[in-house]
Amino acid sequence: MLSNKLKRIGLVLASTLCLATSTFAQDAGGGTTGGLGDTGASTDGQTQEGGPGCQDAKALGGKLITGVCWDCVFPILVSNVPIGDGDKVPPGVEEYNKLGTCMCYDNLGVPTFGFRLSMWEPARMVELQRQSGCSSVLGGIRFPFNKLNQGKQQRLSEEPITGTDGKSFRHYHFYTFPLMYMMNMWVPNRCNPGGFMDLDIMYLSEIDPTWSNDEIAFFTHPEAALIASPLGPIACIPDVFGANIGKPIKELYWCAGSWGVIYPTSGNVLRAEGTLKSTSLMSTRVLYALHRRGLEYRSIGEDAMCGGQLSTYLPKHQYRFQVFHPIAETDDNHVIGEMTFTWGLGRTIPAVGEDPVYIIWRWLDCCNTNA
Repeated sequence: MLSNKLKRIGLVLASTLCLATSTFAQDAGGGTTGGLGDTGASTDGQTQEGGPGCQDAKALGGKLITGVCWDCVFPILVSNVPIGDGDKVPPGVEEYNKLGTCMCYDNLGVPTFGFRLSMWEPARMVELQRQSGCSSVLGGIRFPFNKLNQGKQQRLSEEPITGTDGKSFRHYHFYTFPLMYMMNMWVPNRCNPGGFMDLDIMYLSEIDPTWSNDEIAFFTHPEAALIASPLGPIACIPDVFGANIGKPIKELYWCAGSWGVIYPTSGNVLRAEGTLKSTSLMSTRVLYALHRRGLEYRSIGEDAMCGGQLSTYLPKHQYRFQVFHPIAETDDNHVIGEMTFTWGLGRTIPAVGEDPVYIIWRWLDCCNTNA
């Protein structure tokens, strides 16, 4: 009898200790900690193997072939002659370079003539993680980041808690993913804005203070003050309709269609129902922020045919997204802002598949020359 009482007392003390530890972790994380416990990351600068909460997306194995929508490369425009279905051609692409010929200059200023080659290509990969430092793309390893600023996925409840209810937060890791060049396919080296040739880490949100703080993020895009009113989101209604027919409106640069408003470019998303919707909006914000910082190129347009142009704004019509993990979207991809009901059903797995990885497809306009 005494033994049973001691066991009960021990269980109560253990539960109290766990609750107190979780509460302390939330307070220390400034309201962005999800109570997921220690990430297992060390402080000696070494990566570690992932545990149950850090999944392997199999990006370095056979899924690199089977998990990609190869039909999404089409249509291919060769001298303005389309090969494949032309419905996915971005708006305005067919209006320029109607002759299908082009000219680029080499390093000495000598012109070289060629023909136009335009198509969709897998160019980037982004993962949205609740555990800081977790990399599903690199086999489930963990970078040496501490447990502060953990992520969480929440939805709006009937009894809101001030400051935390309905707010989701995740860290992201942005990778170069030039799959055409990795597999030595037919794309010439000139048609490679950025010059990346392999899968590599491009950006980590854990070292970026603008990703976890809305106020700091504002100073990277002060034009957000122009739409900081109820009229800003209301103006996005046309983009919602446009995105769901595959034609997002590039002039509404602050809108992400059915996913929400791009500003602020931080990892805090309010009232976004569902994992795929909230992480898709975060991924769009990532693209916007990297364009604003001069880290991404515009590869669409007649002036971008000779290697791309740095762009401080987000050319929404240049990009399409594809779910790669946990369940790959191999039949099709989708534009920015397209509702999740058309592409996201059955793409996540409860508990073990709620940290998605997206392939970012980019429309490439290229002048194919002999050089």
